[in-house]
Amino acid sequence: MLIFPTVVLAMAPEFGRSYSEMLPLSLGGFIMFGACSLPAGWLADRWSRRGMMVVFFTGIGAASMLTGLAGSTVQIALGLTLIGVFGAIYHPVGIAMLVSGRDKVGSVLGVNGVYGNFGIALAALIAGALAYWVNWRTAFLIPGALSVALGIAFALLVPAPPKAAQPAEREGGVAIGRNTLLRVFAILTVSTICGGIIFNATTVSMPKVFDERLTALTRTTLGIGVLVSLVYAFAAMAQLVVGYLIDRYSIRSVFVPVVALQAPLLFLAGSVDNYAMLLVALGMMFFVFGQVPINDAMVAAYTDEKWRARAFAVRYVVSFGASACGVPLVAYVHRQTGDFKYLFLALAAMACVTLAAAICTPPQVQKRVAA
Repeated sequence: MLIFPTVVLAMAPEFGRSYSEMLPLSLGGFIMFGACSLPAGWLADRWSRRGMMVVFFTGIGAASMLTGLAGSTVQIALGLTLIGVFGAIYHPVGIAMLVSGRDKVGSVLGVNGVYGNFGIALAALIAGALAYWVNWRTAFLIPGALSVALGIAFALLVPAPPKAAQPAEREGGVAIGRNTLLRVFAILTVSTICGGIIFNATTVSMPKVFDERLTALTRTTLGIGVLVSLVYAFAAMAQLVVGYLIDRYSIRSVFVPVVALQAPLLFLAGSVDNYAMLLVALGMMFFVFGQVPINDAMVAAYTDEKWRARAFAVRYVVSFGASACGVPLVAYVHRQTGDFKYLFLALAAMACVTLAAAICTPPQVQKRVAA
């Protein structure tokens, strides 16, 4: 999903278009990334979570290779949209598989998040390196081929879960009141919308931000890819730390400080450059990435096993649907102002809204123990 925001820097001159004109080609992919989460979760619960993961690996790999073979901007847009369709499978299905039958989910979500964010970091590094050393097409073709190979390996090596491990109704434990569920739903909706826009806008814009703001450090797509990857690799550790804390403290006590530190760092990012920008980006992305397992832990804490994939699907439909707004937002602000100052100011305001929601989070209800 994040190959394009880096290679677009090399693609734009080839197609004779500006950055702000090329970036919206990925909008369809981000829309489908959210919209297809719900049918993916429904199919996983009704058919097979394992089967859906095989479709995920092979489908997103094939779509990536098709994008690498595109000969026009229309074909690129269609390829990126197809990447979004298959990419939508992972979160509602993979996360549901991870938390299945577990009481404490923070650490497993944290470890999964670290690897996921290393993927985000490697997207910038590998895409930047391949675009610099070969061409932008290989940045789609090689990862795509590897993904198809992973799908085949998954189908051959990962056995279907035994019947007893299939989703089942939870019994016993503490009943959760309707008012509490509505309150949690409202908080999750607000934090998911704001968090989705912040996450996508920062990750999509980061290569271009570094291209414009870190001129004293690098002027090549390879250098930009390396620096963006370093920031994301550092930020990836946030999910491990946050996951550890979630298993030991209430969700609210972790949620509030994580989002409280986003706003001032997003505000600073609008007005600094070079080494200061790099330092601010490290802190900013650390806390932006750190919010992800908190929202997932809240969903896991308040849902039954038998329909959890669908619950995660709804959460990610909202998240990725909102995050799709980040792409036109980034393109519009850059086209109108020529920089990203007002983008970061808007994102800082959204972080303040998320903080207000986090403060209203109810005391954590202990998850019901699986029967």
